[in-house]
Amino acid sequence: MNAPESPRLSRREAIQWVLAASASVALLHQQTFAEDAAAVTAKPYGTDPLLNHVYKPGELWPLTLSAEQRRTVTALCDLIIPADDRSPAASAVGVPDFIDEWISAPYPIQQSDRVVVLDGLKWLESECQKRFTKGFADLSLDQQTQVADDIAWPPRAKPEHKAGAQFFSVVRNLTSSGFYTTPAGMKDIGFIGNMALTKFPEAPKEVLEKLGLV
Repeated sequence: MNAPESPRLSRREAIQWVLAASASVALLHQQTFAEDAAAVTAKPYGTDPLLNHVYKPGELWPLTLSAEQRRTVTALCDLIIPADDRSPAASAVGVPDFIDEWISAPYPIQQSDRVVVLDGLKWLESECQKRFTKGFADLSLDQQTQVADDIAWPPRAKPEHKAGAQFFSVVRNLTSSGFYTTPAGMKDIGFIGNMALTKFPEAPKEVLEKLGLV
């Protein structure tokens, strides 16, 4: 019998995880994983892309993730940013597509993340098999959380979990980047830019008085 599922992360906790990741930037540059992921040979889109064209995932270059890897990435994204009463889960707005597109792109930063993500997925599946004899996507929420808790904070990760912590930090950053640049994500944090307004918001009266404008 599976252990009882723990409550899902709140949106505030998810954002706190994102902020915590910024403290681990230096760690992300350490090559904890062996660089054995095959390099992408696709050509970049060049200096004159069609900015008015919406490209579908895989249209610019072949995608990388297998069906099983995509299941794992989807489960991990939704653990990091689950659905709540304010917005949908990360997978519902296409974050796994974004991550697959990102690590498939023929650019240096993306290729560096590709190594970490692909080798990290191998590490994650091996760790879950060792602990629970199941893949990450097939674990209960409580079991997934147990694994994530051990790799969510790199400075506190045990030596045997350092590689997993590096992987988790990259996926967490990509998940938050993908989610919070969608309309649902921007709405969730209250961002109102890029929206037409019928009039400019009025400044509070006390502010105008302080500035001597009323």
